[in-house]
Amino acid sequence: MNKWITTVVVLFVAAVLVVGCGSKNSALPVTGTNTGQSGITDGNAVSPDNEESDTVDTPTDNGDSSTEGQTPSDSQDKGPDLAAAADAESVAVLVNKEFALPEDYKPEDLVYPDVRFTFKEKIEKRMMRKEAAQALEELFAAAENDGVYLAGVSAYRSHSTQTSLFNRYVAKDGEEKAKTYSAVPGHSEHETGLAIDVSGSDGKCAADDCFGGTKEANWLDEHATENGFIIRYPDGKESITGYKYEPWHLRFVGKEIAAEIAERDITLEEYYDAVPVTGK
Repeated sequence: MNKWITTVVVLFVAAVLVVGCGSKNSALPVTGTNTGQSGITDGNAVSPDNEESDTVDTPTDNGDSSTEGQTPSDSQDKGPDLAAAADAESVAVLVNKEFALPEDYKPEDLVYPDVRFTFKEKIEKRMMRKEAAQALEELFAAAENDGVYLAGVSAYRSHSTQTSLFNRYVAKDGEEKAKTYSAVPGHSEHETGLAIDVSGSDGKCAADDCFGGTKEANWLDEHATENGFIIRYPDGKESITGYKYEPWHLRFVGKEIAAEIAERDITLEEYYDAVPVTGK
């Protein structure tokens, strides 16, 4: 009898222990802190059905995202203003062999910049748009501070003037050659009022290849962008601009664009991703 009672007690205790252990295991909390192969951490569970979501940064407790410390340019690249490239009134307008100005276009804010020219008459080719003229005055003053004396040779040209000039070059050298150094009417930057050909104060090598390598040309190559101008037709970019190297041809585009063009060593065409332009 005692043996039977002892057996029952033992079996009862064993049953209680088995049930108790099962209950303990089933009640283990899921904390979500597993950092094994899944890489899942608290509050950042990744669904296997949406693997792309593992690249999404969730906000921290204070609401800051992983973009903290970024500047606007880091998070988005606004790029060039393509509307400005096609706007004849914009100082950033793109005019070349492919993109033309309206035939009747004439800037409404032409003024005479207070700088030295190779001639004394106040005529059309001495004029520039107001913003460009002011920048030119600053450019010439900066050059003089460095002991470099510049002179304007030719700035604004009307459509009719460009037509006469181009036709004269065609009669002299033929149309194909003329197009390597002169623009078809409507396609000339001089018609914008934002471009100017310059030389040294003595007028030597004005709009001529011999201007390259001079003290004045070297100074412009280094400092023109500081006042918003670029060497519009740089050496080695003929297949892009469509024109031979012209170290005397300055184009006002504003300081911001000029600085970027200089930093990247590109042309206005490359700035707008409007390439290639052939030399024909």
